[in-house]
Amino acid sequence: MIRTRHGLEIPSSLEDWCDPERMALVVYDMQVGICRQVAGSAAIVERVGQALEAARMAGMRVAFTRHLSLPQRWMGRVQLRMAMGWQRQTDPDAVQPWFLPDAEATQIVPDLRPREDEVVFDKITMSAFDSTALSVALRDCDIRAVALCGIAMEIGIEPTARQACDNGFVSVVLADACGCGDPQARERSLATLGYVGDTLVTDTKAFCAAVRRAA
Repeated sequence: MIRTRHGLEIPSSLEDWCDPERMALVVYDMQVGICRQVAGSAAIVERVGQALEAARMAGMRVAFTRHLSLPQRWMGRVQLRMAMGWQRQTDPDAVQPWFLPDAEATQIVPDLRPREDEVVFDKITMSAFDSTALSVALRDCDIRAVALCGIAMEIGIEPTARQACDNGFVSVVLADACGCGDPQARERSLATLGYVGDTLVTDTKAFCAAVRRAA
């Protein structure tokens, strides 16, 4: 049921938010080198593929994100510190840029390859909204909600969902289509999203059904 207030439509159900004309699917960092590091990534690829198929059939806009590494000379203290943690290095000189733009590890996994009418936003941040054109592009297309899936929940999807709301978009997280590096951290992220209350948490089956009904 969609209510109105001061001339604004206020959707209440998942199906109401999943209007293909007003929602975009954002596939977060489903890259070859990231999927290799995450246990159970094959199942995540499969569920993301299901969400992708439903979105494409409904004519929903689709965006992908890719995490990039900067060349070593452009790695500042924050980028070096993060890379040292991920690569388990104590010496910054030992850090290697794993995700340079043309590296095989940086590419979206073949099963989810973007189509010509879909967009890829590159970033060096955790939130897909920080220092990318995602927010501008969504507003320009009159999008009001984003559905999120990919890897990893506790690293990038939670901050993306939170910042979506800070930018005026409702976020819908497909929990079973979001991989993780640490299951306990994943559950903490989901608990936080549920507690704050500005994100709808659902699963792939419910999302696909809602998109089909809304199309």
